[in-house]
Amino acid sequence: MFNDIGPLELVTIVVLAVLVFGPDKLPKVIQDVMRTVRKVREFSESAKQDIRQELGPEFKDFEFEDLNPKTFIRKQLDNDELGLKEIRNGFDLKKEMAEVTDAVHGRDTDSSSATGTPASSGGRVDMAKKPEEPRRDERPPFDADAT
Repeated sequence: MFNDIGPLELVTIVVLAVLVFGPDKLPKVIQDVMRTVRKVREFSESAKQDIRQELGPEFKDFEFEDLNPKTFIRKQLDNDELGLKEIRNGFDLKKEMAEVTDAVHGRDTDSSSATGTPASSGGRVDMAKKPEEPRRDERPPFDADAT
């Protein structure tokens, strides 16, 4: 419950409790707080049991932690009835991005050079074809729309 409280924070809370309630009333306050925490836990457990009984026998394995979206997705990925692992493993984002980058920069990709077929067909623009380099003494053309 208090896994994220460090030792310094715990000492600070104890010192503040002693200063606020005093050393004589502190044990009574601790008992009251613990009694309240126990009652809240009992109430939540009884509510969970009531809900499970109302849902029926087909929901006997139902856990309320499964309502958390992260837990639900993790459980479904482990179950893998939909074949999500196969889809996730079959898609290589880095490879796809490298192919797109190569096409944009005009470099030959492995797929077009391995098949021996040209990358363009019909009226398509050949992205793998290197653009013509301007001569050193010649300025590149001005494109007003690009600036």
